[in-house]
Amino acid sequence: MTKSYFSNKWIGFSGALAFAAIFMVGCVSDVKKDDGGGDENAAAVDSSTTKLMSIGGSMFSIPSPIQTAMLIEKSGSDYNKQFLNDAKRVTTYATNYQKALNLGVYGADVGYVTIYDQSQDAIKYMGVINKLTDELGITGAFDESTIKRFENNFGKRDSMLNLVAVAYRNADAFLKDNDRMNVGALVLAGGWIETLYFTTQIAVKDGNQDVINRIGEQKYTLNNIVKMLTPYYNQPEYDVLVDELIELAYDFDAIDIQYTYEKPQVDIANKTTKINSRTDVVITPEHLQAIADKVKTIRNKIVGQQ
Repeated sequence: MTKSYFSNKWIGFSGALAFAAIFMVGCVSDVKKDDGGGDENAAAVDSSTTKLMSIGGSMFSIPSPIQTAMLIEKSGSDYNKQFLNDAKRVTTYATNYQKALNLGVYGADVGYVTIYDQSQDAIKYMGVINKLTDELGITGAFDESTIKRFENNFGKRDSMLNLVAVAYRNADAFLKDNDRMNVGALVLAGGWIETLYFTTQIAVKDGNQDVINRIGEQKYTLNNIVKMLTPYYNQPEYDVLVDELIELAYDFDAIDIQYTYEKPQVDIANKTTKINSRTDVVITPEHLQAIADKVKTIRNKIVGQQ
């Protein structure tokens, strides 16, 4: 099943980079320069750019977890704590597979709560992430000093977003340097699934076209994520997730997408990039509901929610 799907669907090296940059990360990077509480590492981070990981000779990007949250907030959707993975569940994740996937999930949750200025929730979820990174042996990215800097920057959203971006970049670099690409792949997959869960639930409820467009665009990123996880297909637990994502990819294939490229605007002084390309997505309410239901099932299985 996996091989036959990718014999027709894999889009190649240059396409993977383009889709990762344009579709997965977001339309506008609006994290401005801020001192992040006085730490030079929290200087301005262009959250639309990410470091790359190589798996099986192909390149993949681990995105910042905040971009889709920015779109959700811009759409006018209210903060919904029910979207989040319960922090208490962190103690139920026994295997490195579960911990890595849910590290991605909780990372997306941190992006979501931070965008909505929910500082207390952000601190709580940073603590959960600190626990998972410690158990996975990813040291230094989400340590006590990072959490303390979060506490010192309550009310400074840009500073807090920069801290999240820097921490994830540090974790990404650690995984690459220590040849733990399987963990990095799971973190990426978990974060992507969680943000897709947010957007599909909101799109079904509100019908916001910008959010629906973002969902449709994920058909390309989904192909890349399955390709990224495929080298680990024969390892315990991976096969079920890969098969579920392939089934989801077939649902995405029925989405009609019209993409118009426009040159992006780069503001070097403010370290921001505005993507001007436009994507128009055509999807029926019934098809959108079917995708939302399938994403919810996959996501709830990952987090252990019945």
